[in-house]
Amino acid sequence: MGEAHNHSTDMHSHNKVQDTGFHIGRHIKEVVAQKGVKVPWLAQQLGCHRNNVYLIFSRSWIDTGSLMKLSQILEHDFFADLSGWYNGEHQ
Repeated sequence: MGEAHNHSTDMHSHNKVQDTGFHIGRHIKEVVAQKGVKVPWLAQQLGCHRNNVYLIFSRSWIDTGSLMKLSQILEHDFFADLSGWYNGEHQ
């Protein structure tokens, strides 16, 4: 049980670091806008209510499964964007 607690604490600390860096939700919103995708369409593709899409836009983090699904739906490699930012390529 102690390991799970430590892992949770590590994840919490990691999220704090992400809050000051790359904001994945804002980036997803930018890509959605660039592609001319409408929020109701994206919500339908994700199988959720459009309010959940707006929640995604507001988050500084996202789980990899959801990011993979968004990458496939939007035909955009968000993992490459994150990697580029991590390697200092993102402004």
